[in-house]
This record gives sequence, C-alpha cells and structure tokens, in this order.
Amino acid sequence: MSTIQNLQSFGTEDYIHIRIQQRNGRKTLTTVQGIADDYDKKKLVKAFKKKFACNGTVIEHPEYGEVIQLQGDQRKNICQFLLEVGIVKEEQLKVHGF
Repeated sequence: MSTIQNLQSFGTEDYIHIRIQQRNGRKTLTTVQGIADDYDKKKLVKAFKKKFACNGTVIEHPEYGEVIQLQGDQRKNICQFLLEVGIVKEEQLKVHGF
C-alpha cells in the first residue's frame, strides 16, 4: 500500500460514537466514545459541563476504554462543539439513539 493510500484511509475508521441511554423516568445519559487519546478528556468534560450546563464524568469502560458521560440529551450540543473546535470532521461522527 502506498503512502497516499495509507493517508486516505487514515481517520475514516476512527469514528466518535455519541449515544443516549434512558435512565429512570425522563432522565437520560449521553455517552461519547472514540475521542483520540491526544485530547485530555477531563478538560473536554470540563468544557462540556460549562457550555451545556450539565454534569459529566470520564469513566473507564472495560471494552471501549475511556468514555465521557453527560447528564441529559446533549447529542446535538456535542456534535456542534466537536465540529466548532475542529476535533472531528462531520463524517467521523456517529449519533445513536431514539
């Protein structure tokens, strides 16, 4: 495989998955997985909490590694934030749920 083909395939498989989970009643939980290790997830959570006025944390998942959890349905907010900051391209985002 040439270097150019290798560069074209780079980044297309690295999806960021944004999911929503139903808790009890009307309460929901938004999870974000797949953010590269280059970024400090704790600082991202701090920015998310301040911008979206919600609580959040970074948990260690045995299968998926570090996963960001936020209270409430923050799927659209997270997508906009990650695109504005330039962490991901639109084709790398996968939004799941409802």
